[in-house]
Amino acid sequence: MLSILRGSVAFSGYVLNTLFWFPVMMVFGLLKLIPFEPSRKGCSWVVDQIASLWISINNLNQKLLGGTRIDTGELPELSPDEWYLVVANHQSWVDILVLQRVFNRRIPFLKFFLKQELIYVPFMGLLWWALDFPFMRRYSKAFIEKNPHLKGKDLETTRKACAKFQHFPVSVMNFAEGTRFTTEKYKRQSSGYQRLLNPRAGGLAFALDAMNGKLQQMLDVTIYYPEGIPTFWDFLCGRVRKVDVRVTKRSLVQVLEYDYQQTQGREAFQGWVNEVWTEKDRQLEELAS
Repeated sequence: MLSILRGSVAFSGYVLNTLFWFPVMMVFGLLKLIPFEPSRKGCSWVVDQIASLWISINNLNQKLLGGTRIDTGELPELSPDEWYLVVANHQSWVDILVLQRVFNRRIPFLKFFLKQELIYVPFMGLLWWALDFPFMRRYSKAFIEKNPHLKGKDLETTRKACAKFQHFPVSVMNFAEGTRFTTEKYKRQSSGYQRLLNPRAGGLAFALDAMNGKLQQMLDVTIYYPEGIPTFWDFLCGRVRKVDVRVTKRSLVQVLEYDYQQTQGREAFQGWVNEVWTEKDRQLEELAS
């Protein structure tokens, strides 16, 4: 009963915090519609600062009511003035809250590539828009075959959306597995790893291409839940006592040279991603033991 009460209070805190900052962020988001570039840049910076404060309060809420301890080991040198590609294994929506606790104010505000349809999510869709999250529309191979004039249009649209990230540092987040880990998905994939789903190199290549070479460093994040994969409600109720996180900083200079549109470049890029995933799998085994 106590944990349920704690979770209810924590959830109310998240909701109230979001509702408080929502109109403030929307004001500056709407001001970005004014066709004056210095004003747009300034408003984008302000919205990111407000969002960092929003996340800081959410983190404080979780620390006080949930009490989860996050063990990061020794973090690499991080800076809010650098551009990063952040890649992590994906097990639960709690992953996002863990990443926000680890990286908030240590690196630029985390941005996600989102499906176009998510802009219609109540409140959050508008917040993501105000925060300049890139909304992307991916066309299937079959659709492109029927509409060849749209080939490359998805990348072109996303690259335009990312153009604003050239002005000040940003952290682009990507879950390379493309979906949350479950035992059923693991078996269905016949995964080549002990504790991970197979990584999809295409999403990473898409993000790097869209950012036009601006991302030079990757933060490779491994997340392990010693007590089992939790739900968001478990996290709110304080049932997640500890999370282990390991962060490895990797250079992207070499992989930026791979041409993912060509077979040789695609194979080289996938090989590099597989090596990263093999190391991540080893880290998870060490944490589990």
